[in-house]
Amino acid sequence: MKIDALNWQILGHLQQNARESFANIGRKIGLTPPAVAERVKKMEDLGIIESYGINVSHAKAGHQLKAIIMLRAFMGKLKPFLDKVKSFQEVINCYRITGNENIIMEVVLRDQSHLEKFIDELIVYGECRTHIVLSNVVANAPIKDSVISAKSSTKTKKAY
Repeated sequence: MKIDALNWQILGHLQQNARESFANIGRKIGLTPPAVAERVKKMEDLGIIESYGINVSHAKAGHQLKAIIMLRAFMGKLKPFLDKVKSFQEVINCYRITGNENIIMEVVLRDQSHLEKFIDELIVYGECRTHIVLSNVVANAPIKDSVISAKSSTKTKKAY
């Protein structure tokens, strides 16, 4: 399925607020609520929309540290790590990547002591590099259609 301009607009609204009503989205983009619902259902069925969720403040939930940990697995330790990482409660995102490291993890921790204990669990699998997150510069940015974005930025530039 090719995602048309209306579907991109629907996706844009849902990425900003997954609880926005179909009626409200429809009013904004010029479709009836049933038409919006039908398009959303089709995008769900095709796997374009994978899930809906919420964002939780890790700091307000008692996790004062957020870190990015890169792991370069020791020989023969990558497969055991890939099985084990799913059980770590601290890990909120984990990516298998190319390059010198095999893994990048985003983790939330209560404090420095918790970080130290977590790293102690990881070092049996490989060499770790830890980066403490100071702030989010961009978080959960919506995915946009590059063609539509290019057209709207061109229009914006011409307006000035």
